[in-house]
Amino acid sequence: MRSKIGLFGGTFDPPHLGHIILAAEVHQQLALDKVIWVLTPDSPFKTEQRKVDIRHRVEMVKRAIADDAAFDISLLEMERPGPHYTADTVALFRKKFPTDELTLLLGGDSLAGFPTWYKPDEILRHIDAIGVMLRPGEGLSIDSALDEYPQLKSKIKLIQAPLLQISSSDIRHRILSGNHYRHYLPALVFDYIREFEIYQ
Repeated sequence: MRSKIGLFGGTFDPPHLGHIILAAEVHQQLALDKVIWVLTPDSPFKTEQRKVDIRHRVEMVKRAIADDAAFDISLLEMERPGPHYTADTVALFRKKFPTDELTLLLGGDSLAGFPTWYKPDEILRHIDAIGVMLRPGEGLSIDSALDEYPQLKSKIKLIQAPLLQISSSDIRHRILSGNHYRHYLPALVFDYIREFEIYQ
């Protein structure tokens, strides 16, 4: 039987409740069998950002998703040298799941720049759908992308995402500043950050 798999990529530095809620909404709204959290060691678009050691981020994601059977973690990105482009990632997932339905999960703002991505044709060749997460009141402005890649239209599936004012960068800033951050994180992630004094 063909499984429906969502690919939820990010640096997850740290993984927070906003990530959990988004992944849960995607899982339900697209009727996915599994949401795979694809931990990215680096982003080609955020090369200047200093990130916590990948081993800590792996452990934090594992703890964040431990109690939900709908979620899994992939370390595929860690097993190859960077830079880590989406085209290469989806090609590797297609090889791993040759007959399953693969949905790439993106924010609406990310999709607008699709024509400028590395090997966009390869991305479209390897995935079955693109799940676009839209916040309340947010529209999808991708006319120029559709002009260049009209096949995008048939692959897009819209996801109504809740408006969550939570970000990893804000949490890191809160920790550095000594401000409250506990309730932005899954309890096991909060405990891990305190135990190893991450982001201090």
